[in-house]
Formats: sequence, structure tokens, C-alpha cells
Amino acid sequence: MPKSRKQRDPIPRHFRSVAEAAEFWDSHDLADYWDQTREVGVEVDIQRRMFLTALEPELAKKLVACARKQGVSTETLINVWLTEKVTTST
Repeated sequence: MPKSRKQRDPIPRHFRSVAEAAEFWDSHDLADYWDQTREVGVEVDIQRRMFLTALEPELAKKLVACARKQGVSTETLINVWLTEKVTTST
């Protein structure tokens, strides 16, 4: 007796957003779609470096609050402010 194939939803050709793709894969198992996958070659050249700097706890809280108020990440806010400071200081 042949093994019956499990019914599965088709993978959408395009997802409208990352959230839509995440929602699909949160409720579906890639193992059920393995026959539709293919190997790809990927080269990664990460140029970004991360530097850790100690901050006073109160300063860190203020930075987080300012970033939230502006709707950006704390990292983005700090990078913008430091870039402005360095640019005007040179």
C-alpha cells in the first residue's frame, strides 16, 4: 500500500510582509515542504563591528527614553548623536 501524502497548504508565491511569512511558517512545518526546497550558495562579508561601552545606568535609562520618544532604537539614536558630535568637532 503506497504511503499517502499529507495534505498541505501551498506556499504563497509572494508574502506581502515579513510578518506574513513568519505567520505562515509559524503554523507550517518546513519538513512538509522539503521537496520544494533547493540548495543555494550564499557569501557573507560582514563588515560591521560592534563596540561595547559602559554607560552609567541613569544615562542609559535616559537614552532609552529619548530613543522611544523619537521612535528609533537606542543604538540608532546613539550613532546619530555621536556622528553629529564627531562631525561638528573636527
